[in-house]
Amino acid sequence: MKRTDLAALLLLGALWGGSFLFMRMGAGAFGGMALAGLRAIGAALCFLPLLASAGRRAELRRHAWPIAVVGLSNGALPYVLFSLAARSLPAGLSAIFDAITPLLVAASGWLWLGQRLDAPRVAGLLVGLIGVLWLIAGSGGLVHGAAGSGWAMAACLGAVACYAFTAHYAERRLPAVSPLTAAAGGQFASALLLAAPTAWLWPAQPPGLRAWMAMAGLAVLCTAVAYVLFFRLIGRIGAPRTMVVLYLIPAFAVLWGALFLGEPVTLAVAGGCAVILLGVALTTGLLQPRAAARQA
Repeated sequence: MKRTDLAALLLLGALWGGSFLFMRMGAGAFGGMALAGLRAIGAALCFLPLLASAGRRAELRRHAWPIAVVGLSNGALPYVLFSLAARSLPAGLSAIFDAITPLLVAASGWLWLGQRLDAPRVAGLLVGLIGVLWLIAGSGGLVHGAAGSGWAMAACLGAVACYAFTAHYAERRLPAVSPLTAAAGGQFASALLLAAPTAWLWPAQPPGLRAWMAMAGLAVLCTAVAYVLFFRLIGRIGAPRTMVVLYLIPAFAVLWGALFLGEPVTLAVAGGCAVILLGVALTTGLLQPRAAARQA
């Protein structure tokens, strides 16, 4: 991997990790629904120049329904759920839940789609589950006294389940659609789906400059720019290497939360995060025991 590609991968991890910081900064002022809606609307506006291409517009029309489903499951719902969770959970803790996505993708493919898993990947699922339970049990000190922290964790898990569904759905329904078209169309669909709830649930107290800056960073940098960078990396280094970014997101989110919000990093949370990442590495095949590697 070239240094420029490695730098781009680190930048993508920093941007997506920063999304949890910006949600934490803006959710209190905007509310979860309005922040999610503005994120989708802002990202859609950034993607608007893509519609200048007649070919891309035609591609959007041909695949409008599955792209709309992806917009709901990979945009609108996770945006709302993570934004609601950000009102109670530290940024780093929410991001650690996001790292569970590969585990759910593998588990759902195994249970419902009959996809085969070898012994290391099954072990990875079990290790990841232990890490999740450890994280939930050990995070009490971070969210003690925060109203709705249990529901916030459930919201994070719901958002991750949406991502897992999208992975399988897009693989089957959008294989012929260019990834950038799917990403742009998904943002347009998310914006349309969230526009009315955003207006209905607009905060009575006008958000301050800090909240507006957080929203802008979330929509422009962490969504629009990050998606373009993501698909450029896939084109340059391939999807398997690019997906390593999932390991970087929690680390950057914890770092940003500690630096800018003074969020504590406890041994329990660090341990849970390490166990989850070990499970993800086993499940995705990034880490293989020697015997399994020789058989492969």
